[in-house]
Amino acid sequence: MHTLLHYPHILRTPSSHSQYFLSSMASSSLPSTSLNTLKYGTGIRGFKVVDVKSSSRSRVFMSVSVGSQAIVVDDALFKHYKPTTAFLFPGQGAQAVGMGKEAQSVPAAAGLFKKANDILGFDLLDICINGPKEKLDSTVLSQPAIYVTSLAAVEVLRARDGGQQIIDSVDVTCGLSLGEYTALAFAGAFSFEDGLKLVKLRGEAMQDAADAAKSAMVSVIGLNSDKVQQLCDAANQEVDEANKVQIANYLCTGNYAVSGGVKGIEEVEAKAKSFKARMTVRLAVAGAFHTSFMEPAVSRLEYALASTQIRIPRIPVISNVDAEPHSDPDSIKKILARQVTSPVQWETTVKTLLTKGLKKSYELGPGKVIAGIVKRMERAADIENIGA
Repeated sequence: MHTLLHYPHILRTPSSHSQYFLSSMASSSLPSTSLNTLKYGTGIRGFKVVDVKSSSRSRVFMSVSVGSQAIVVDDALFKHYKPTTAFLFPGQGAQAVGMGKEAQSVPAAAGLFKKANDILGFDLLDICINGPKEKLDSTVLSQPAIYVTSLAAVEVLRARDGGQQIIDSVDVTCGLSLGEYTALAFAGAFSFEDGLKLVKLRGEAMQDAADAAKSAMVSVIGLNSDKVQQLCDAANQEVDEANKVQIANYLCTGNYAVSGGVKGIEEVEAKAKSFKARMTVRLAVAGAFHTSFMEPAVSRLEYALASTQIRIPRIPVISNVDAEPHSDPDSIKKILARQVTSPVQWETTVKTLLTKGLKKSYELGPGKVIAGIVKRMERAADIENIGA
């Protein structure tokens, strides 16, 4: 026996990290559903659902089976989302010595750093506040540092007058590369603790993959994506297969990051001016992120994700891989494993949010990189920085 839910929206109850309930998502575009009885019980993920009536025209998005049968979620649950307020989370490169200091005046934010210290086995806050910069900039440390500081920024905002109302108004979230994990944690797809463990492993796996081959990244400034692709093609004609390059981060027009073998990156730098690029900036990262150079990290991430409990996000979380929101936990796991070898589709993500009617966004965490990108794409965009 199983019953059907239409457009379920999973919300965390304030009294427990483990209790969730389902409610209909309020939207005129969604089919009406009569949910007569919903009880927290012994079904899959703790749910028992009984007596659900629905329109025969309604699209079924989720089948919840009582007992031991599997739960099936249509991954297109959030396909027709209509954003109004977004939380945007930064990625690696946003770190700066001194971050996390402001969070210490907010108990809930300071508590996240204490939890992080227990999980990581070292004093993350000390590295965030005091550095040294070289240590904080390492892939292994910067990723958990940004994750924790960004979620601490949410608590800093919550403590402000009207902060909780802002948090409650957020109806879409996303993050740049690493920031996707932060966004998923904010959306309740996994716990703060589980997210931090994943981010720690991700940083270690990406560092190890970078150490295994000579690779690098460079930002190309002043060209559109077609011109940058032509630049990559020209560079690739000069190098062997092991040094090929590709666009790794589609940030915004005039700012694209290219990843690949060191010789290929050097060719990009040498040829950039002939393609009318304004400049190139070699990035201080361990290696060619978001390319096949990161393939050794994938299996380690898959293994860790397989044993991590991932739930349906309570709001849409836009993926870096395809600029789409995903709801099926298994799909989210696959997407996160693929993310380290796939180009970041940030330009498409922001364009889509703005086209769909986004009115207000907040960048939560260290730095102002995301705000700069959004403003470059839409000068009139309303975005506010919330640091920690």
